[in-house]
Amino acid sequence: MPEFTHSGEDKKKYVQKMFDDISSRYDFLNHFLSLGIDFYWRKQLVKSLPKFLNQPILDVATGTGDVGFEIKKQFPHTKVIGLDYSHKMVDICRKKIDERNTPGFTVIQGDGENLPFENKEFSALTISFGFRNIGHYSRALSEFYRVLEDGGTLHILEFAEPSSKLFGAVYRWYFNTILPRIGALFSRSDAYRYLPESVEHFPPRDDLSVMIKNAGFFDIDIKDMTLGVVTLATAKKRI
Repeated sequence: MPEFTHSGEDKKKYVQKMFDDISSRYDFLNHFLSLGIDFYWRKQLVKSLPKFLNQPILDVATGTGDVGFEIKKQFPHTKVIGLDYSHKMVDICRKKIDERNTPGFTVIQGDGENLPFENKEFSALTISFGFRNIGHYSRALSEFYRVLEDGGTLHILEFAEPSSKLFGAVYRWYFNTILPRIGALFSRSDAYRYLPESVEHFPPRDDLSVMIKNAGFFDIDIKDMTLGVVTLATAKKRI
């Protein structure tokens, strides 16, 4: 029996409150619990972006801005807009933008299922470890499609069940036993119980591909990283 709700409005309310509560420790725990590999994963996400971008990039579930900052390193002249459902994560991201003096990177609070942007406003849309926290996947994908320009690209970086059975057993032991105990020492204990359970309830690769296709995207590609701990799904909006 799941401990947490994994769809709908109740999930959205829980996720928003949870990220507000863990925001001050989020960066530290992200890097510590992943042994720093999360930097590599985000770099790979940014590398998957098109080389030439006509319009801004939207980073949904931007959190404290790690993907946005990496995008600005690789595309210094491209405008980046970050959006996050958590008010406190947005506050921290804004402080980091000011501290790092990063022009062309702005962040707002908002809902990934109801994006406050015009049609065809962005050349690319990224979402890193946040799609799993969406309350209604199809609604979000429809919004992603709407705000992308014709030919625009979608990039989803997300945790997954490892493809290797042997490594998967070790991974699940760490994810379900060690990670929640360490997380509880520094933050809300339920937040790091929610994480492995949310991965377990996230749609498998084939189902994710079908959902993206049903939203109107094509040229869908899903690649595993780190023995399948993480997947990077990319797709295009039709011209």
